[in-house]
Amino acid sequence: MFQSATQTSMPDKPENLSCAFCKTRVNSLFGSLDEEGLHDLSANKTCIKYKKGQTLFYEGTRPMGIYCINSGKAKVYKLSSQGKEQIINICNPGDLLGYRAILSEEYYSASATVIEEASICFIPKEDFMGLLNKNPMFFQKIIKSICHELGVMREKIADLAQKSVRERLAGSLLMLKETYGVDGSESTLIDISLSREDLANIVGTATETVIRILSEFKRDGLISLEGKKIKVLKPRELAKEADFYG
Repeated sequence: MFQSATQTSMPDKPENLSCAFCKTRVNSLFGSLDEEGLHDLSANKTCIKYKKGQTLFYEGTRPMGIYCINSGKAKVYKLSSQGKEQIINICNPGDLLGYRAILSEEYYSASATVIEEASICFIPKEDFMGLLNKNPMFFQKIIKSICHELGVMREKIADLAQKSVRERLAGSLLMLKETYGVDGSESTLIDISLSREDLANIVGTATETVIRILSEFKRDGLISLEGKKIKVLKPRELAKEADFYG
């Protein structure tokens, strides 16, 4: 049974942010818009602050527009028939959410929930389609992004089918290190607060299994644990565990 698209609690009042001066736009698909496109985008979007745990949209509901992350992070996930999460992606500032459902004229195929306090802009469906029609370069970037994400999903499906949980966890830690890593003198801190349950939902296994394998990685000197955060000590050895050299 699909849930309604209403947020778990009401987000804070909108902020007035101009797209022309948005620092995250350079990392966004909106980076290709011309001055007129940016003006149209700014005139029709609404920017809202969300707290951790608030939901942007639910799987199986009709898309009314797209979301662009200005700051903070959100997770995109699917629920199994038993209610188990499978995290598909962790979205960062500049990422767009929900546009594939609009282009395919389908319901959302996954849910999205904020995992760090975030400022997120909402662009109504009609205005997003208008931008696509007026800006061929923007349309091309959207199509390329969809094709890239389909390739990434195929790789994830192959990993789930072919790799062990230990290999998938090692690979996920390296992926998180590359995306959120803060380099120290001899190590890299993964600077994102993911619960062990979230990490298990990325890997596709039980929380207890992730805790056990993390303990083994720590015992072997590959990582260290600092509360919820993880520090990668030996990335090359972790890559071997992930079978990246296979």
